[in-house]
Amino acid sequence: MAVGVRLPMLLELWLLVLARLCSEAADGGGWRQAGPGPDVAVEERCTVERRSDLTYAEFVQHYAFLRPVILQGLTDNSRFRALCSRESLLATFGDHLVRLSTANTYSYQKVDLPFQQYVEQLLHPQDPASLGNGAGSGVPFHWHGPGFSEMIYGRKHWFLYPPEKTPEFHPNKTTLTWLRDTYPALAPSERPLECTIQAGEVLYFPDRWWHATLNLDTSVFISTFLG
Repeated sequence: MAVGVRLPMLLELWLLVLARLCSEAADGGGWRQAGPGPDVAVEERCTVERRSDLTYAEFVQHYAFLRPVILQGLTDNSRFRALCSRESLLATFGDHLVRLSTANTYSYQKVDLPFQQYVEQLLHPQDPASLGNGAGSGVPFHWHGPGFSEMIYGRKHWFLYPPEKTPEFHPNKTTLTWLRDTYPALAPSERPLECTIQAGEVLYFPDRWWHATLNLDTSVFISTFLG
């Protein structure tokens, strides 16, 4: 009798947990979804191809060494997304130390603090007058080897130039400042490839391509760099 009662209760509990996780995934995982401002309209601009049916042979022939591409529908990562919700990460890693550094030539300055303190006290939007780590933050132009970047939550806008075309930028100014001060004056032929990567999409960029990023929301993503 007790077993017969316990099983429905466990099933109900599991369904409640599953519904909660699905709700978190639907609303951005509990991460703040606030853009960098109404005067920065970049999401609709996209000059990078999106592919949902790309074969390995096509990838090698047309993209691997030549240009970026956005890959869609690669895997179902709903379980991993649930693990990356704000509540889940804080519960699992809240007391773990994380290392912070600035994304410029002063990045040798490191600060260690608990992950929960970072999320609750420092993860707030950025504007040109103040630094932040949420919406409006990003990484200025830089380059390295090829890689993939997958969005788990939020939106991230990318700006990309081929290796032979060095962008005009100041290494100690934010991407948001560059977008507002430098980008509007660029001739059409001088503008970068760009696109907003949505949750569930993966951007591939080839070797030595210049790229800068701008978080349109508080974003959770994974980057994989290839040797």
